[in-house]
Amino acid sequence: MQRRDFLKKALVAAGTVAVGGGLVGAITRDDDNDKTKSDKAMDILVLTGSPRRNGNSAHLAEQFIKGAQESGHNVFRFDCAMHDVQPCRACNACGMDGPCVLKDDFGIIRQRIIDADMVVFATPMYYFGISAQMKRVIDRFYAINGRIKGHAKKAAFMMTYADTSTKEAEPMLMHYRTLMDYLGWQSVGEVVAPGVWTEGSVKDTKYAEQAYELGKRV
Repeated sequence: MQRRDFLKKALVAAGTVAVGGGLVGAITRDDDNDKTKSDKAMDILVLTGSPRRNGNSAHLAEQFIKGAQESGHNVFRFDCAMHDVQPCRACNACGMDGPCVLKDDFGIIRQRIIDADMVVFATPMYYFGISAQMKRVIDRFYAINGRIKGHAKKAAFMMTYADTSTKEAEPMLMHYRTLMDYLGWQSVGEVVAPGVWTEGSVKDTKYAEQAYELGKRV
């Protein structure tokens, strides 16, 4: 194999990562299916984790949605903090693939997660982790595990935080990537926005543009 071909394939496999300095690499795509998939409107579920309606991660979600809708995709947004989603009780009544004993707003998105072609996570960093509101929703994936694990889906991750150290973003990125590895979903992009704290401070930054472009390209 020629060195140029090897490097090209390596870059495609690397995917997209945005950490502090901006996007690195390119959106991960399957070249053989690129034309077919780009012509097909996807059903995209966007999960937001901030309790602030006009928070910075919410703005990234809005920009992603704008780009995705302009590309012809169908988008459903679920604001985790604005709904009653109880934490998993570990009762195992669902058997990882059945009805959940908890009757709450997770029912709004249960089938949507199963049917979605893509799931997007947008969350602020809260004490060095994903917001509790989003984590409750992710934990409830347990009840549909048998219907989403190993099923071809795309995914993306967007996060905001007040500090500027890229090291502090690593635990959240590792959590997301580990989840993708377990589920067998294809991560097509990450947007990481450091140095944003006050409400709306992510607006008019390169991170908002990255979120929009990610939505356009999926």
